[in-house]
Amino acid sequence: MLEPHQPIALFAEATLGSLNAKMAEGILRYGTNPVAAVIDSTQAGRPLRELCALDSEAPVVATLEQARARGAEVLVLGTAPSGGRLPESWVAVLDAAIDSGMSLVNGMHDLLRPRFADRLRAGQWVWDLREAQGGPPPIGMARAAALGNTRVLMVGTDMAVGKMTAGLELTRSLQAMGQDAAFLATGQTGIAITGRGIPLDAIRVDHAGGAVERMVLEAAAHDIVVVEGQGSLLHPGSTATLPLMRGSACTHMILCHRAGMETLDELPGVRIPPLRDVIALNESVARAAGALTAASVVGVALNTARLSQAEAHAALRATEDATGLPAADPVRQGAGVLAQAVRA
Repeated sequence: MLEPHQPIALFAEATLGSLNAKMAEGILRYGTNPVAAVIDSTQAGRPLRELCALDSEAPVVATLEQARARGAEVLVLGTAPSGGRLPESWVAVLDAAIDSGMSLVNGMHDLLRPRFADRLRAGQWVWDLREAQGGPPPIGMARAAALGNTRVLMVGTDMAVGKMTAGLELTRSLQAMGQDAAFLATGQTGIAITGRGIPLDAIRVDHAGGAVERMVLEAAAHDIVVVEGQGSLLHPGSTATLPLMRGSACTHMILCHRAGMETLDELPGVRIPPLRDVIALNESVARAAGALTAASVVGVALNTARLSQAEAHAALRATEDATGLPAADPVRQGAGVLAQAVRA
């Protein structure tokens, strides 16, 4: 629905610089639409570089009206409140956006199209990213295992450690090397950036593997597909990694981890094991004791955003020593070494 030329406003109220604004940051980093403004009344006037370490000139404004005055035609909800539900405090902003003729991009679990359907004018739309398209997915049947291409799944030690970012950077690096590589989005931010994909966390668990499988089969013409990861096998609240493994029948994996993390971000009682053990866990589950594809972790994408340059360099070397695998921070230095590992 979103045309590449349409100026957008990113709604990130009271979240810029936090993990909850990862959709806004992902679109700022990788999106193709011009960003007229970012809305966060608590940070209005501050440069984005100070808040998100992003090289963006988009202004941070306090109100929807200021964003519209800068030419915004589409309001993108760029923050995810706990549980992905619509906060009551947002209703007035959404009402004002619709009444002014703006379209909406919504990444939350609460669907907005039914709420506003009878108020939309000609050319105005609501895109609910978490509404699955294409009809009911089939049950997964390991059909992707018969493909002859390379299928890379991004896996992680926790939620929100950079799996999408690393996957996009890996795809870019592979393409720069002349490889026919495609990125397959499985979450709302990836869908908003690429314009296609599946909202995995909105698909019933019995059909999740089949939805991934169908997406991978549809991309079978590409020599390499990079599948966006979700969740983690370590997280007690996550069921996403298994259908990603089963549906993609992945041949390679990249482990994504935030440097210095010893426990899960929101569950300090859950310890992150040594990365060698995490790698072995993911390989064992993906291979299913030899029943499925012999997928291997071939590299580590290390998120060093919270470290100095020297600290990041030391963390990368320590990760390589601990795992015996190449490691890179895809944002800081590109994903070239990871792309080489996939090609090898």
